[in-house]
Amino acid sequence: MNHGPTAVHGDTGVGRLTGPGPVLMGILNVTPDSFSDGGDFLAVDTAIAQAGKMLDEGAQVIDVGGESTRPGSDPVSPEEELRRVIPVVRGILEARPEAIVSIDTYRASTAEAALDAGALVVNDVTALRGDLRMADLIADRGCRIVLMHMLGEPKTMQQDPRYEDVVREVRDFLASRAERAIRAGVQEENIILDPGIGFGKTLQHNLQLLNGLGDLVKLGFPVLVGASRKGFLGKLTGTKGSNGTRDRLFGTVATSVIAYERGARLFRVHDVRANKEALEVAAAVQRA
Repeated sequence: MNHGPTAVHGDTGVGRLTGPGPVLMGILNVTPDSFSDGGDFLAVDTAIAQAGKMLDEGAQVIDVGGESTRPGSDPVSPEEELRRVIPVVRGILEARPEAIVSIDTYRASTAEAALDAGALVVNDVTALRGDLRMADLIADRGCRIVLMHMLGEPKTMQQDPRYEDVVREVRDFLASRAERAIRAGVQEENIILDPGIGFGKTLQHNLQLLNGLGDLVKLGFPVLVGASRKGFLGKLTGTKGSNGTRDRLFGTVATSVIAYERGARLFRVHDVRANKEALEVAAAVQRA
């Protein structure tokens, strides 16, 4: 398959997500229990301000999530997820109408409400398996969809994850989910793939996936990498400073540059400016 990156006809800027250069997706968790920034942006005004800061630093997309998917986390009710995210989506777009907002959810009801509020992208960690209505919704709305690989579910995904060949298995899974989306009527150019770094993977699995990203890129869809501040970086570097997961910034930047060199084009990060500057340098070197 070769589904080269193209813009959606008549879109309002979402075509920028699949251009040749790196795209930064700023993480905005409006949750009390996310692994790195849980509780930091629960208040709507605080969340909107953080979105503005990330946009000013160079984020092209703001990814709003209302349910933590950290290892061991429990799901929240659909009503609570909606209560957390919809005022934030609306508030961001009222303050910054030019922003591209992504909704990080596997529930079609939440995705639909966010799209109604102006979101243009759905980021589904279950790759359309969490809610059978999601594929039809994406096809009907003609929006972008991120399909991510996850072994099991957040509650149990880090309990002894095993693969015979992690790169091959993740690639084959994502190829099959992309085909499932296309059969449901999702346009090929609206599909983005995410190998799910840290979602049911050991340290070695994560490293093998980053090293083997080229195999995912060969599927022809844009690839998104979300390694920001994740636990395997702390294991590698031994960073246990007073800033907690924020001390994993340098490791995160390294993964972004490595992933870009291997063909990834979208990067879901907490620290936009540092990753943007590093990726600008990497892109300039590659162009030269």
